Amino acid sequence: MNIVFKTASQLAQMIRQKKVSAVEVLHAHLEQIEKYNPQINAIATLNKERALQRAFEADEALARGENWGILHGVPITVKDLLETANLTSTAGYLLLKNYLPSQDATTVARLKAAGAIILAKTNTPTFGEDYQTQNPLFGRTNNPWNLDRTVGGSS
Repeated sequence: MNIVFKTASQLAQMIRQKKVSAVEVLHAHLEQIEKYNPQINAIATLNKERALQRAFEADEALARGENWGILHGVPITVKDLLETANLTSTAGYLLLKNYLPSQDATTVARLKAAGAIILAKTNTPTFGEDYQTQNPLFGRTNNPWNLDRTVGGSS
């Protein structure tokens, strides 16, 4: 079973059924990031410590019979275009390199409310306004199948 290739719904079900822990799932994704991100450069900001704490809390909650929602304990990434409370949110724009929003964008808030754990922010073109993922803060994101090519635009 390769955890990192499971869908979010499969991971959520596996966590709820205690086939794997949220901490195990998070560690598997962290290993993938550590192994591949240096070449691909898809992760702009890693939220490792807080994500690990939240995964531990997710497992404790399940042990008490609590369910945070449909994505309980599932680690996710969000685009660096979206404001994420207390996590650098730059939109790939140099003047926002130290911007720490005090609140979440609606999308992020809804993901958290469903029990998701924010693992990282992903690289994007500056303000999402280019056909390739490259910006002055984090550089270019490379295509994992051919590192000489870009992955394309924001999505």
